[in-house]
Amino acid sequence: LSMTYLEYKIRAVPKGFTKLFFLNWPIILLLCAAGAIGIIMLTSVAGNSWHPWASAQLKRFFVGFVLMISIAMTPIWFWKSMSVLAYITSLGLLLLVEFFGSTGMGAQRWLDLGFINLQPSEMAKITLVMVLAFYYDWLPDERTSKPLWIIAPLAMIFLPFFLVLQQPDLGTSLLIVLGGGVMMFLAGVHWGYFGAALSLGVGGIFAVFYSRGKDWQLLNDYQYRRIDTFLDPSSDPLGAGYHITQSKIALGSGGWTGRGFGQGTQSRLNFLPEKHTDFIFTTLAEEFGFIGGISLLIVYALIVVFAIIAAIRNKDRFSSLLIYGVTFTFFLYFAVNMAMVMGLAPVVGVPLPLVSYGGSSLLVLMVAFGLLQSAHVHKPRGVIW
Repeated sequence: LSMTYLEYKIRAVPKGFTKLFFLNWPIILLLCAAGAIGIIMLTSVAGNSWHPWASAQLKRFFVGFVLMISIAMTPIWFWKSMSVLAYITSLGLLLLVEFFGSTGMGAQRWLDLGFINLQPSEMAKITLVMVLAFYYDWLPDERTSKPLWIIAPLAMIFLPFFLVLQQPDLGTSLLIVLGGGVMMFLAGVHWGYFGAALSLGVGGIFAVFYSRGKDWQLLNDYQYRRIDTFLDPSSDPLGAGYHITQSKIALGSGGWTGRGFGQGTQSRLNFLPEKHTDFIFTTLAEEFGFIGGISLLIVYALIVVFAIIAAIRNKDRFSSLLIYGVTFTFFLYFAVNMAMVMGLAPVVGVPLPLVSYGGSSLLVLMVAFGLLQSAHVHKPRGVIW
């Protein structure tokens, strides 16, 4: 009876191995389901072979899973205290890319660490979420929309944005801005700022098109070709429009039930480019049809639903904002990728989460869900909801 409310909340947090029972197991099982789909598809695109992609992806998923559980077992206050350091580290890695980064497909985006090619821009998406959650947890509510207190989060967003844009990686840089903007919106920043940002965005789009061919051209030529392809893929079906043209053929040929495992002609005959990374969803749709594609989408949607429920139930402001940020970042991954391969968005090189082959995106995403689990496990359970 003499125990204070705060003490009750602290003592209500699970300790030791009992934390395993408080993990958000529906999310973990759904992540494993998505990962299993990825292994199956990577086996298929390799000609029903376990090598070279499926075996490596399984190892990375296992490492990522261990990381996720380890991070989940660590108290959320520790990750909160590490937020600023993690963000600064990601900026430092982005700067290292400028000087020592390895180049692939015309872009300098990776750091060769020997055992893995690390893509710091993937890390920046999550560390930005962490530092913004930390900032708005520290900032009193009445200052959230004050102009003076808007400067810091904008600087936090645009520093990694410009560094990633220089690589060049337009797709990831835009996702960083979107993710940061959503964090500000969820923190309670007044809608008027977003209206002004939208107006600037429209003006920026006009400037991008107006600058084409001029000395101060804002985008690279290949990025303009991607825009042209998005607007009219048939204008260059064997050149810039080849990717999306073949992707649509694969999507359409799958029908309702697909051609069957390993029977996708577009991928097996190598008509489909980047079949194991950015365009792996089209292989899934070709081999398992509409039913296969919608099944994966349902798995993704359920992950988002369970994560949002966890964010709503968490009464700690930092934890709630962190969960929302991780969830929206995950949503952007699959929403942009699926829109891209269906011709609803320009091709920007965004992987399909947990399914596309890749080390950095998979490991960073599992780390992000580890943070989400930590916030869920260590939420104050003195409040019954």
